Amino acid sequence: MWRVILAFLLGFCLFVKPVTAEETKFPTEAQLQEGEKIAQMALEAAEKGNFVEAERLWTDLIARFPSNPAVWSNRGNTRVSQNKIEAAIEDYNKAIQLAPDAPTPYLNRGVAYEALGKYEEAIADYQRVLQLSPTDAMAYNNLGNANAGLGRWEEALKYYQKATEIAPNLAFASANESLTLYQLGRREEAERKMRSILRKYPMFPDVRAALTALLWEEGKQGEAESNWVATVGVDSRYKDIQWVKEVRKWPPKMVVALENFLNMETK
Repeated sequence: MWRVILAFLLGFCLFVKPVTAEETKFPTEAQLQEGEKIAQMALEAAEKGNFVEAERLWTDLIARFPSNPAVWSNRGNTRVSQNKIEAAIEDYNKAIQLAPDAPTPYLNRGVAYEALGKYEEAIADYQRVLQLSPTDAMAYNNLGNANAGLGRWEEALKYYQKATEIAPNLAFASANESLTLYQLGRREEAERKMRSILRKYPMFPDVRAALTALLWEEGKQGEAESNWVATVGVDSRYKDIQWVKEVRKWPPKMVVALENFLNMETK
């Protein structure tokens, strides 16, 4: 299921009360401006997929501004992107220690826990996010993901629906909802949801791939193949069923449906 990691953009004007005497010297305006410049470079590096460079830049900022929770959380994000999950959790722990009432590090740590299969820990973090920010749609989406990881499909559906209620334009939550409806055997509802999403986001490959599988099962070969051409034209990873299963983490029944389609395509 789609998971979301957020940049923790608190800015360099925010500093937690220093603990030691050495930390009582607040940075100068010039140091803050330099920090903002490096932070922007780190975000741009991550945007380009250069996570090694982004991590290096956040590490530099941690050395300069160790009491700023944002730099710890953002380095954690770059580590998750490199599959350094345990190290990322350590960074999120530090960010939470410095800013216990900031929701973003909890959300990001929850994603890291999910990557380790620690779904109950992830759920606890997402629930903490909602204590701090009750209308956080991404937390509801990720709660759906964690419950899906535990096979609690009815619970997952409830959270996805809450996410889309709060944020109707959160397309990935709507996609997760449609896949979960299919998993629960509510095929007609799933199809209606998929078609509704595609009317709004016609180039959304995840939903086109899912609709392909669903239509193929219904015997609508022509429409299924048309949707498949549109899918792989945008994202060819859906040809790899292992990626769909292990990285994208589709529900089991949806994986089987797509696999059946792919097997027929190769014959």
